[in-house]
Amino acid sequence: MSAHLARAARTIVLALALDPLASILHAQAPATDIYLAPLSREGDSLVIGLAENVTHRAGYDNQPTFLPDASGFLYTAVADGQADIWRYDIGTRRSIRVTSTAESEYSPTPMPGSARFSAIRVERDSAQRLWSFAMDGSDPFLLLPALKPVGYHAWLNSNHLVAYVLGAPATLHLVSLDGSTDEVRARDVGRSVHRVPGRPLYSYTQRDSAKALWIVAQEVASGSVATILRAPEDNEFHAWTADGVLLTASKGVLLRWKPVGDRYEWSPVARLDAGGVRNVSRLAVSPDGRWLAFVAEPPADSQ
Repeated sequence: MSAHLARAARTIVLALALDPLASILHAQAPATDIYLAPLSREGDSLVIGLAENVTHRAGYDNQPTFLPDASGFLYTAVADGQADIWRYDIGTRRSIRVTSTAESEYSPTPMPGSARFSAIRVERDSAQRLWSFAMDGSDPFLLLPALKPVGYHAWLNSNHLVAYVLGAPATLHLVSLDGSTDEVRARDVGRSVHRVPGRPLYSYTQRDSAKALWIVAQEVASGSVATILRAPEDNEFHAWTADGVLLTASKGVLLRWKPVGDRYEWSPVARLDAGGVRNVSRLAVSPDGRWLAFVAEPPADSQ
């Protein structure tokens, strides 16, 4: 196998591990785009404006994470078997390439208290480890040498993170940046993991005995767990607004966690599948609460 084909194969294997939407099709990840919609509040209601496809191109654009100042978001783009990190700027409505390396990078995430971001790098020996980069993609260095293979991560503060580590089953680790702590907090977990804004908690998805995924919250200090709600059957991904509203999507509809009588249920907010958009998956909300980004497959006739 040539070096080029070997690298492409490693990229596809990682895409399959990192993203349930990924499939082997013409040696490339699937066509997904990132959509951006205005978000506002009217009392207790969320109002979603018209969504725009901001990464409109053939190929895989996924994993959006907003910058701390809400000026844009980082995301992963795959072209010709190579995954790199890009940045979309809301003001200029332009995408800028951030990394351009021989390796592939995924899951970009701003690092708290730092003008840097972290990402999963697929190294030349196929190791998947967490690296740090300056915001312009320069000055890469390895953060946690012993932690692998990492699929996703979420920063809790400048010194601690939770990491989804691939395996059979996948495990969720609470890790300190200096490497002194690496505690397995959960097993048989899904791919969606987040810090809960304003609370000493993080959320993730956990499989039950029937392999259904539930969204749960865990306290950082004690490890105590509270089950929130079952994830939709067609989408394991969730996100939080800055003021603590839990969101997901199912069958093209944005849903929020909301009390209904004496219990909590998913409540519809808005349709996200206008114009033939399909398979809405990941969601991200800007820190200032003004924008919703979501990942979906574009209409079939637009590809």
